[in-house]
This record gives sequence, C-alpha cells and structure tokens, in this order.
Amino acid sequence: MRLRRRPTQPDPEALRTWAVCSALLDYPTEELVASLDDLAALVPGHPHLVPLLDHVRRTPLALLQQDYVATFDHTRKCALYLTYFAYGDTRRRGAALVRFKDAYRRGGVVWDDDLGELPDHLCAVLQFGATVDPDIARSLLLEHRAGVEMLRLALTGWRNDDDTIGSPWAAALVALCDTLPELAGDEADAVRRLVEQGPPAEEVGLAGYAADPALASGPALISSATIPVGAPRA
Repeated sequence: MRLRRRPTQPDPEALRTWAVCSALLDYPTEELVASLDDLAALVPGHPHLVPLLDHVRRTPLALLQQDYVATFDHTRKCALYLTYFAYGDTRRRGAALVRFKDAYRRGGVVWDDDLGELPDHLCAVLQFGATVDPDIARSLLLEHRAGVEMLRLALTGWRNDDDTIGSPWAAALVALCDTLPELAGDEADAVRRLVEQGPPAEEVGLAGYAADPALASGPALISSATIPVGAPRA
C-alpha cells in the first residue's frame, strides 16, 4: 500500500483546500449558497469537503445559520479565533493579535479594523494564505497548531441535538489539518495540555491591540463575496 505523506509546504491543492475551508467556515449567507458549485469545482472528489458542501446545499439557510451560531458563537471550545486557544482573554492575547497584523503587512496587505473582525479569525488566515502569501499563513497556522487541533477535536466530538456525534463543520478542520505536517513531539504535547487545561482564563480584555497603528497603504487582499470575514485591505 502506498502511503500519502503530508506536505511540508503549501501546494496548489492545499491552497484550494484553504480557500474552500475559509468560505465554509464563515457565517453562511446567500452568497455562499450561490457559490457552492464554484467551490466544489476547486476540490472535486475531496473526501471531507464534498460531503460538507452537500450538507450546506441541502440544508435550509436559516437552519444552517442557526446551527452555525450555536456552534461557533456560543461555544468557546469551538472558537474560530486562533489566539484564544493559546492566550484566552488575557493581556498577552492583545500582543498576539498585533503579531497577526504584522504578518499580514509582511505579505503586503493592511488589516482594516473598521470591518469589526479580529485578525486571528481562521477564515481570514486561510483566505490570506490562499490568495496572498501561503508561507506566512502557514507559519501562523503552525504557530497556533494546538488551537487548530483543539478546534478539530471539539467539532469532531460535537454532540448534535439528535444525539449523533460530529459537527458538519468538522470536515473543514479535518481537511485543513490534512494540509499541515503531522503532529509530533512538543506540538502533540501542546495539544494534549490544551485539551486537559483549556485556554487561560484571566479576563482582562484585549488592551494593547488597538494601540497598533495601521499602515496607510498596501495592496488589497482580493476577497470574493464567499469569503467576507475580516479581509485585510488597503
């Protein structure tokens, strides 16, 4: 049997996977539903994303939105904000958010705080990687790999109202993790600690994040209607 090794660098297939995951992990909209055929064309036959695309296609939008809010907005263990898993709501999280903005700048784009979204949102990181700079996005994902895996585990073990196990959105996290190197050593230990202990709980807000001055220029991140979350722009 021939084993498929996980890539050590992003490849075109991984970037297409990131783009589709970014769209599917965003809040469901009519624009998303209208784009499903285009998204499916990016990942034909994908074992995880095709079933998720089919789920989105056959689920009434209002119900899909209700399930999304219940999963991601009301459950901290399913937070889509990568720095939350490492820092919780502590002072250090503000500095971590600034580092995300700095990373976008290195890629030539500027984060727009007026969009009302934080720069560590997983959808934004994946969009940035798929359309602007895959290496920088990959470094952010690997730096917060424990949080990505924690989210995957939380969604995989999600208990639905009918007592079945597994959120439909778990498929996107499994697909994402398949584009990253396998966990080993310290990374695997970090995931185990995060599962056991959870994020830090010091409630002090995000002071320091807003103090970071935005650059006044830079090329826009191309953002389609299917990926509206917090797109960096000039």
